[in-house]
This record gives sequence, structure tokens and C-alpha cells, in this order.
Amino acid sequence: MTQQELSQAKDPDLRASLQAMQRAAELARRTAMQTDTHIVIVENEQIVRLSAQQLQQRGQST
Repeated sequence: MTQQELSQAKDPDLRASLQAMQRAAELARRTAMQTDTHIVIVENEQIVRLSAQQLQQRGQST
């Protein structure tokens, strides 16, 4: 589903799912930085493994 389709969904849980996934992603990033572990993301259709240091650098640049 696209973001527009999600925002127009009749089911309130479905409408809120994008924000829930964004909160979960942010929590995963914070946890990785606190525990000095890596996370795996998809970026530009490529699987990318990011270290805690890379996450911190990305956070400072945004």
C-alpha cells in the first residue's frame, strides 16, 4: 500500500500503522547505538548494514 492509501484506509489501525513502523525504526536505531550493534536496512533497493557509529553520524548530519 502507498502512504496515500494508508492515510485513506477505513481501518484506524491500518491508518496508524505507518507511524507505528516509523516509531519502531527509531527505537531500533536508538537501541543499536546504545548497545553498539548493527542494524540492517534497505536503502535504494540495496540491503545495507549500519554500525552504531554510522547511525550516530547520520543522526548528527540530519
